[in-house]
Amino acid sequence: MKPVVTAAEMRALDRATIEDVGLPAIALMETAGRGVAAAALEMVGQGHVAVVCGPGNNGGDGFVAARVLRAAGVEAVAYLAVGRERIKGDAATHLQILERSGGLVLMADTPAALAEVDDAIAGASLVIDALFGVGLERPITGHFADVIAAINRAPRRLALDIPSGLDSDTGRVLGVAAAAERTVTMAAPKIALVSAPGFAYCGRVDVCDIGVPPGVLATQGIRAGLVEEADVARWLPRTAPMDHKGTRGHVLVIGGMTGMRGAGRLASLAALRAGAGLVTLAATGEPTAEDPVMTRSISGRLGSLLDGKAAIVIGPGLGRDDRARDWVLEVLASGVPAVVDADALFVAGDQLAGATGPIVITPHPGEAARLLATDVPAIEADRLAAARTLAAKTGAVVVLKGARTIICDGTLGDEFCSVNPTGGPSLGTGGSGDVLAGVIGALCAQRVSPHDAARAATYVHGAAGDALVASHGMRGVVSSDLPLEIARQISRLS
Repeated sequence: MKPVVTAAEMRALDRATIEDVGLPAIALMETAGRGVAAAALEMVGQGHVAVVCGPGNNGGDGFVAARVLRAAGVEAVAYLAVGRERIKGDAATHLQILERSGGLVLMADTPAALAEVDDAIAGASLVIDALFGVGLERPITGHFADVIAAINRAPRRLALDIPSGLDSDTGRVLGVAAAAERTVTMAAPKIALVSAPGFAYCGRVDVCDIGVPPGVLATQGIRAGLVEEADVARWLPRTAPMDHKGTRGHVLVIGGMTGMRGAGRLASLAALRAGAGLVTLAATGEPTAEDPVMTRSISGRLGSLLDGKAAIVIGPGLGRDDRARDWVLEVLASGVPAVVDADALFVAGDQLAGATGPIVITPHPGEAARLLATDVPAIEADRLAAARTLAAKTGAVVVLKGARTIICDGTLGDEFCSVNPTGGPSLGTGGSGDVLAGVIGALCAQRVSPHDAARAATYVHGAAGDALVASHGMRGVVSSDLPLEIARQISRLS
């Protein structure tokens, strides 16, 4: 898993590299600037490049990038968005080196100065955004907002470390933000680059090795990571020569009540396609399902229906009446690993923390807001914090759905969040969440830990959506397309 860092963690990495390892800060800045220059050369070759520099280390990295580009024969100009007196330390040294080596630095530090160079910035073949780095905390307004507007008018934009205007630790837009085609970040991805909504401003993200040793990275107690294919391959169950339907687990899906039959069918089929040996769909009336799925009609207590089940999925199309609540409480008291989704989250409420067995909950932002007695904007303002709070409250593995789904294990107590990089708007269709619940249940039934099952299922679910875009288009994917493609993704990864 790729470590993802906060601003404070990045500062600690820099400090440890400088003080403990002995790499000078000015050398780190040189390496960072060269990494950005290399990316710029890939993007535009010999075109005109405008490097918009602010105060601090981001500006220093920009000065290095401008110098290296000029040495490569590129017409690179540094535009200084603050007064020279605000350039301090190593950044000031690199500004001097740029100018002594013949580099051109133009002022854009006032509205009048910006007006003189605005067209040159917006008309550049490429703009390198070196305005603000990870330390930004206040909304961007006034002059700096105008600078970002000029950056955003350029046809191609490369962000240095993080697009200016993003809150590094949450991905929130602080007033306005630069929208990059590509971002070169230093040492490790920042939370804003991998989580919503920040990732949408970053384009392709490349990590530049500036010399932070892996040993230093491992000692910083980093609390987030980006799931990678190698992780998923390790979490997915392996097929053994003596496997049969009994060894692959029996999943009970409780849902798909009258008027919502499709939700139960989708979860059940997804569980089969994700490798469960047996699946039973239980619902009121006469439930219907694909031929390989067994069905049971329920009205009173679940009772013996829970016996012998390796995992339970409850919630897709469950309804919200008293019967639904009783079934959820019975499942929570059963001790069987359970995926609690959709309507089950609504009726369970504070009872989730009383589960006697491991549970995975799969709220979308609205459901998470209800469980935490807040609103959706508060959830979306800091998705990692919301997932951590919900995990601590429920003791469950939390799958906070949405753009860049967050997974946090409430049984661990270490607040580590896994960020899922797959999936996108193609999954924004009814029934997609029911499919995900079924896949998680299937992996739990195959003896994958609930935490790893949640992470692996979320990844393959997103990867399936991404793969289907090629044939169906971004808006043409429907939830019934997903189970078979999920099987293909699991086969590819395992």
